[in-house]
Amino acid sequence: MFKFAAAVALAGALLSGAAVVQPAKPTVVLVHGAFADSSSWNGVVEILRKDGFSVVAAANPLRSVSNDAAYVSDVVGSIAGPVVLVGHSYGGQVISTAANGHDNVRSLVYVAAFAPDAGESVADLAGKFPGGTLSGALAAPVKLSAGGVDLYIDQAKFHDQFASDVPAEQAALMAAAQRPVTESALTEKSGEPAWKKLPSWFVYGTGDKNIPAAALGFMAERAGSKRTVVVDGASHVVMVSHPAKVAELIEEAAK
Repeated sequence: MFKFAAAVALAGALLSGAAVVQPAKPTVVLVHGAFADSSSWNGVVEILRKDGFSVVAAANPLRSVSNDAAYVSDVVGSIAGPVVLVGHSYGGQVISTAANGHDNVRSLVYVAAFAPDAGESVADLAGKFPGGTLSGALAAPVKLSAGGVDLYIDQAKFHDQFASDVPAEQAALMAAAQRPVTESALTEKSGEPAWKKLPSWFVYGTGDKNIPAAALGFMAERAGSKRTVVVDGASHVVMVSHPAKVAELIEEAAK
């Protein structure tokens, strides 16, 4: 009888111990948008890593939605275990497509990002509400030998347009290192978006001059955002100026 009771107690202890084992945290895949690069996530990456998350800041090619989404999809496919996909600006359209077909993608986070519906483009949504001033801040297009053009923000206008709440010295470095996007990427129509099947979270600033706050709020509501964080006065690069707020929302989505 004593041996039986001891065995039951041991089994209970083992089961109890197993019950408190925490599952592995999702890997966070960060996808930058146009006129930025992977370093725009540095502040967010630092916080996420400190809190125990594995992080991949993918180098978004910015060539076309289909091409860029295929690349990010390959990155996601190389990761064992659950993934939280995070997109900034045009990167929101990319993650909306890249998440399709991946059972390990658990949630989507849109950081001052586009969340197009099927048949919509970034250009369509940017012009849906008044207030955006990007078109007047662009530099002369760079003609590509293979056809089409690359778009940059005029470096002299970059700080005010793109990163008004970032120190001027830092914004100047960002302007010099900005990654161009093809004009055709901004007009390419979306397919069926993953936000219709996956839970999503949104964060953006009221001082965004690339995507009007009204447009960002519209997309968040349409996608059924689990929680939307609006940062008063934050620019389009809210992840640079307010990395703690962005990281906190990502960690919420990771739960």
